[in-house]
Amino acid sequence: MLLEIKNLHTKVENKAILKGIDLRINPGEVHAIMGPNGAGKSTLGNILAGKPGYKVTEGEVLLEGKNLLELDASERAHVGVFLSFQYPVEIPGVSNTQFLKTAVNSMRKAQNQSELDAMSFMKKLRANMEILEMDQKYMKRGVNDGFSGGEKKRNEMLQMMMLEPKICILDETDSGLDIDALQVVSKGANHMRDQKRGFIVITHYQRLLNYIVPDFVHVLADGKIVKSGNRSLALELEDKGYAWINEQGV
Repeated sequence: MLLEIKNLHTKVENKAILKGIDLRINPGEVHAIMGPNGAGKSTLGNILAGKPGYKVTEGEVLLEGKNLLELDASERAHVGVFLSFQYPVEIPGVSNTQFLKTAVNSMRKAQNQSELDAMSFMKKLRANMEILEMDQKYMKRGVNDGFSGGEKKRNEMLQMMMLEPKICILDETDSGLDIDALQVVSKGANHMRDQKRGFIVITHYQRLLNYIVPDFVHVLADGKIVKSGNRSLALELEDKGYAWINEQGV
């Protein structure tokens, strides 16, 4: 078992958001989380990554048997948790190259691995940028500084590819992307799919799942997973809407 979430309950400012989430992800699996606005999808991703402001009132989250809830955000990143944001932040004055090299070597150090020398790092960086069809000029610019929405999402995929996390959480990666950018970003995610890691893909819409094809689809509503299935469930939701779930009485 790679990631196991057991009976997870959370609150934000005394308001219950997640009300008993159970989810198990094995290495190599892609799980899509779908649901209406306010269902708790982004909350789940933020809690797994250790974002402050969320209070876990009950439950466990285990990554390869390690209790993530006992770790702060940086420690979770070091053990292999990666969250791509719906709205990536800008960091003016810090170049992409500097940011990525620091992040990669920080993770390697935490995992008792030797740091990458400059030549090895740049070789890996250029190879991943080629997959994402990114111009080398982006490496001299500040992190996401002045980037378009599509460029920011590609940059986050680049970060994920460089860090090689164990659990990749994509929070509405398709938000604001045109079809060309969506295809390229999905290409980066699919390049990372292997038996070493798992994915949680959070999305409102089925279209992303045409490119990052999930093994399992879960519908989150009112803080609970109310229905699970294979990719065909996403197609049903696209056709019938989320109201269809309520009509099923689940």
